[in-house]
Amino acid sequence: MTSGAPRVAVVTGAGGAGCGRAIALRFAADGAAVVASDRDETGARETARLVEAAGGRASFLKADVKDESQVRDLIEFAEATYGRVSVLVNNASAIEAAAAGMAGWIESLQTDLMGAMYAMHWAIEAMRRGGGGSIVNISSISALWHGRTKPGGFPAYDAAKAGMLRLTTGLASLAQTDNIRVNCLAPGWIATEGPRQYWESLTPAERVERGVPARLLQPLQIADIVLRMSRDGTLAGRVVIWWSEDPPRLIRWGDRGYVAYEDFAHHDA
Repeated sequence: MTSGAPRVAVVTGAGGAGCGRAIALRFAADGAAVVASDRDETGARETARLVEAAGGRASFLKADVKDESQVRDLIEFAEATYGRVSVLVNNASAIEAAAAGMAGWIESLQTDLMGAMYAMHWAIEAMRRGGGGSIVNISSISALWHGRTKPGGFPAYDAAKAGMLRLTTGLASLAQTDNIRVNCLAPGWIATEGPRQYWESLTPAERVERGVPARLLQPLQIADIVLRMSRDGTLAGRVVIWWSEDPPRLIRWGDRGYVAYEDFAHHDA
């Protein structure tokens, strides 16, 4: 990246009232020019308006990350508008199936995994032209569980978010070869509209019974840590997990993910 130049942050899924908008506002408050993107053009436009109302610089562009050509256009738009792309936040997500069966699975995989891959591909090319950059992928703690002790979950979403983890660690070498750092945040329950309403409908006892956390992360907390990860030059290919009730933690590099396991050689069928 050009030394001393203002950062340019592209934030996908920035059109809602949740983390994407909070992230866009936080980066703008830190001095970055922001390109707010979402398939909801009205929402993306509103995010840009809020950034400008707070004294920041922002543009918006409608883009559905499932369509690679739209993602390419988004990155090209950011580069043409502000001269570079220095930060990409892959926040766009389809957490609930839009259709039943395989169609619903494909929607989630195309949005959360393929969409992130498209954005990384085109952003990396732009960042190479600009001398480097930072990518923060948003995964989920749902990608970490090996089986659920409580009902819930959406298999295709969980698979997509697990893929995001491996994409992140697999691209760690870009920090050395291209000055591009790719990192990932896997947060727990966040106080966005749907989870917050469900959380508020439960008593403390019901939360314990159903495996629901005692408190929720706030979008502003997510925005703060995403900004911090984008700025931390020591992080490359790393995953930060943030269970809703605990402080954020880095997964140890090279961790095999088998903290507790059974000895299969002596397992009784």
